[in-house]
Amino acid sequence: MRFVLSFIVLIASSLSFAAHKIPAFTGPDFTGVYQCKGLDMHEGEYKGKVTLKLKKEHSQAQYGSYDFLLEVPGYGKYPGHMAANGLSAAMHFALENQSTHDFGTGISQFSKNAKGQWQFHKFYFEPQFKGGNSGFEDCVKQ
Repeated sequence: MRFVLSFIVLIASSLSFAAHKIPAFTGPDFTGVYQCKGLDMHEGEYKGKVTLKLKKEHSQAQYGSYDFLLEVPGYGKYPGHMAANGLSAAMHFALENQSTHDFGTGISQFSKNAKGQWQFHKFYFEPQFKGGNSGFEDCVKQ
């Protein structure tokens, strides 16, 4: 009897694990290096480079998880992360030198340009940088 009960518990627990299988990532992969032009409401126009790297182990179905790095000459590096749902994505970034409170969240829309390259348009908000700040970036994969 004890064996039968143990067998039933084993089967039931394996069925619950099978029901929670994570679906494979099927969304677009935005991995790569992007050249960007931005307009910051406090700092003005700037150029930068964004590097995105898919974290496949944390991605599923149309949802993609990414490492994010923005590099802006004269300002520094802004590491962060990105979560994508199809062609829409949210990004969090923070300047490595945290004393300026230069961090924020962006929302982006990806598309392909006439040359077939991935590109994105981003709006961002920085709640604490210089009393609050926002801006835009347009980036094209190289």
